[in-house]
Amino acid sequence: MEKTIEDPPTSAVLLDHCHFSQVIFNSVEKFYIPGGDVTCRYTFTQHFIPRQKDWIGIFRVGWKTVREYYTFMWVTLPIDLNNKSAKQQEVQFKAYYLPKDDEYYQFCYVDQDGVVRGASIPFQFRPENEEDILVVTTQGEVEEIEQHNKELCKENQELKDSCVSLQKQNSDMQAELQKKQEELETLQSINKKLELKVKEQKDYWETELLQLKEQNQKMSSENEKMGIRVDQLQAQLSTQEKEMEKLVQGDQDKTEQLEHLKKENGHLFLSLTEQRKDQKKLEQTVEEMKQNETTAMKKQQELMDENFDLSRRLSEETICNALQREKERLEGENDLLKRENSRLLSYMGLDFNSLPYQVPTSDEGGAGQNPGLVYGNPYSGIQESSSPSQLSIKKCPICKADGICDHTLEQQQMQALCLNCPICDKIFPATEKQIFEDHVFCHSL
Repeated sequence: MEKTIEDPPTSAVLLDHCHFSQVIFNSVEKFYIPGGDVTCRYTFTQHFIPRQKDWIGIFRVGWKTVREYYTFMWVTLPIDLNNKSAKQQEVQFKAYYLPKDDEYYQFCYVDQDGVVRGASIPFQFRPENEEDILVVTTQGEVEEIEQHNKELCKENQELKDSCVSLQKQNSDMQAELQKKQEELETLQSINKKLELKVKEQKDYWETELLQLKEQNQKMSSENEKMGIRVDQLQAQLSTQEKEMEKLVQGDQDKTEQLEHLKKENGHLFLSLTEQRKDQKKLEQTVEEMKQNETTAMKKQQELMDENFDLSRRLSEETICNALQREKERLEGENDLLKRENSRLLSYMGLDFNSLPYQVPTSDEGGAGQNPGLVYGNPYSGIQESSSPSQLSIKKCPICKADGICDHTLEQQQMQALCLNCPICDKIFPATEKQIFEDHVFCHSL
C-alpha cells in the first residue's frame, strides 16, 4: 500500500462497529480507467459534523480494519455547514497513487477517531473491453438490459446489506452466546459458592440463635436485677438530693461567713499595718534607750572596777573611816545613777527592783559626811546607820567576820560576772549582755 504525506489516524475498530450511513458517496463508477485521476464525490448527512483529521481512503473489498487502506486523501472542511452546497464535497485521487490491479475497491470515509462513517459501492480499475465496444444492440434490448442491470444491482445491494446485517447479527449472537456461556459458568461457580456459604451461614445462624436464646435468658435475669437496682438507685438519688440541698444551704452559709471573714481580715490587715508602724517607732525608741543604757552600764562597770581596786586598799581597818566616807560619796553618785536608770527603765516599762544586780544604798545624809571616798565600796553590803556618824558593817555569812573578807569579795565578783533576769530568774554570763537585754525586753512586749 502507498501513503500520501503522513499516515491518517486509524484504530482497530472492526467492520461490525462502523456507521456507513452518515456520509453518502455519489456518482461512483463501476470501473475507472488506469492512468487517470479519480474524483470522489460525497455528501454529509444532516447530523454529521466533519472534523479536521477526517480522511477518505480507498479500501480493497473484504477489508476488516481501517488500517487496511490502499491510499487516502484528507477531507477539506466546509466553511458553513448550514449551507446546502457545503454538504456536497469532493476529493481527487492522483493516478500515481491508485491501485494497478483489477480487484474490487470502494471509498470509505473515516473520522479522526478511526471510525468509518460512510462507504461506496465497489468499483474496479481496468480499461474498457473491446467486446463491449463492438456489441450492437437495439434500443429496446439496451433498456431491458439496463433495467435488468438496475434490478440486479438493487438486489445485489439488498443482498449485501442483508449479508452485512446477518453477519453483524451472527457476530453479535456469537459474542452474546459466548458471554452468556461465560456468565453461566460464572453463575454456576457462584451458585456453588453460595450454596456452601448458605450452608455455613445456616449453621452459623443456628449457633447464633442458641447463643441469643442463652443471652436472652441472661438478659431477662439481669433486667430483673437492674429493675431492683434502679429502685435502689432512685432511693439513693432522693437521699442524695436532700443531702445536696443541705450542702448547698451550708455552702451558702459558709460563703456568707467567708465574706464576713474577708471583711474582718481587711480590718485586721489595716490594724496590723498600723501596729507595725507603731512597732517600728517603739523599736527605734528602744534602740535609743538601749544605747543610753549601754553607756550607763559602761560607766557603772568602770565605777565597779575602780571600787574593786579600792577595796583591796581598804583591807586594813585603819583606813576604814576614810573608805567609808569615800563609799558614802560614791553611794550618792550611785543614787543619782540609780534614779537615772529608774527613769530609763520606767520609760522601757521595767521595774528597777527586777535588775540582775543592785547598787548598794545609804542614807541621804551620808554622802555629805564622808567625802573621802570617790566611788564608795560596792562590796560592803547594805549599810544601815542610826546616825550619820555611826556605820554598821554586815557580817560574812561564811566566816562571820565583820566588814570585808575574801568570801565577800568573791561573792561580789561572782555577782559582777553574772546577770540574773528579774522576771524568770534566768542567769546569763556577763559576756552575753546584749542577749540578756533582749531577753528582758521580750518580757515587756
